Amino acid sequence: MWARSARGTRGLVLALRGSSLQTRPRREASSAAEVAPRKTPLFEFHRASRGKMVEFAGWSMPVQYTDSHISSHMHTRQRCSLFDVSHMLQTKVHGKDRVKFMESLVVADIAELKDNQGTLSLFTNDKGGIMDDLIVTKTDQSYLYVVSNAGCSDKDSAHMKAKLSEFKAAGFDVDLEFLDDALIAVQGPSMSCVLQEGLKQELKNLPFMFSALTSVFGVPCRVTRCGYTGEDGVEISVPSARVVELTERLLSNPEVKLAGLGARDSLRLEAGLCLYGNDIDETTTPVEATLVWTIGKRRRQTRDFPGADVIVPQIKNKTQRKRVGLISTGPPVRQHTPILSAEGNVIGEVTSGCPSPCLKKNVAMGYVDAAFSKNGTLVQVEVRKKAVPATVSKMPFVPTNYYT
Repeated sequence: MWARSARGTRGLVLALRGSSLQTRPRREASSAAEVAPRKTPLFEFHRASRGKMVEFAGWSMPVQYTDSHISSHMHTRQRCSLFDVSHMLQTKVHGKDRVKFMESLVVADIAELKDNQGTLSLFTNDKGGIMDDLIVTKTDQSYLYVVSNAGCSDKDSAHMKAKLSEFKAAGFDVDLEFLDDALIAVQGPSMSCVLQEGLKQELKNLPFMFSALTSVFGVPCRVTRCGYTGEDGVEISVPSARVVELTERLLSNPEVKLAGLGARDSLRLEAGLCLYGNDIDETTTPVEATLVWTIGKRRRQTRDFPGADVIVPQIKNKTQRKRVGLISTGPPVRQHTPILSAEGNVIGEVTSGCPSPCLKKNVAMGYVDAAFSKNGTLVQVEVRKKAVPATVSKMPFVPTNYYT
């Protein structure tokens, strides 16, 4: 998915230099009022694999393994890595009115999707703010398959349940099924060779953002060609009872290594992808976030999605601020770093930033006054109370390699 949530994280900034990822060390709940982080079906596997576990979005997740963050990052770019993303919320939407139901919540044109095709979309509120980002797939199995963010799972499920009650009261045919399946992501240029060994059908017939029910090395799965690294990759939804089996089989190929949240964060930032809670939230609109492309053309005309009366006029009339990419050298640029004009005036703020292992420069994204949003504009970032030169840059910073 293009944007994954950091919402709900607290405490220490991840001890990966310059990272925007917010985590805290794993520990047990100290009182009845404090809830221990949830565990994915791969939790014990991570610990046995010497994963460094931290709390992220209410879950105990591996931030890295024995390899360094940079080694994991570069292995993903050059070969193939396996990420546990079982903390994501997976939902099936059933019933003959499922498309109408989903379109009442999101900005995408779900009706126009082909069978087994997915799209990135956004839950929006009546003020035009982004409640979450998600991927919606229109399957040929008479349901929609939805994957949304772990940190927003309670909010998302409550939001969908409230709308479900409205639809049922109005006589529509729709139901929700929240899945407890595991979810793993296999990402990198050698993914297709690794995965093809375990598939009967040709992976080349599954393009970017398409999904298929199949089996991988004999394990029944849903394979979706997508990911959060900018590389060719898949996300595999697999029964929780068999995810260790499948993970071990995939890792038996020397091309594949485990990777954690640290590499996932720097990879997505190089690819120019948003992290919910950092780069987008309920105070930002799709237009400000440069995510207008997620809004279906028909939906812009019908204006029948939440916040349309705010969002559609912004498409024509522009906004006062805009999400941009930034490149700089010197000290790392972190979240909340002020962005300054050449004259030293505050014009915005960084929302995510880290040193780029591929570019050997600092990359960041943030919001600036629209007048300073043109690519190539020279600005400054205030790091440790010193103004450091930076340039507004087109994203992605590193070219993407999606299989289209």
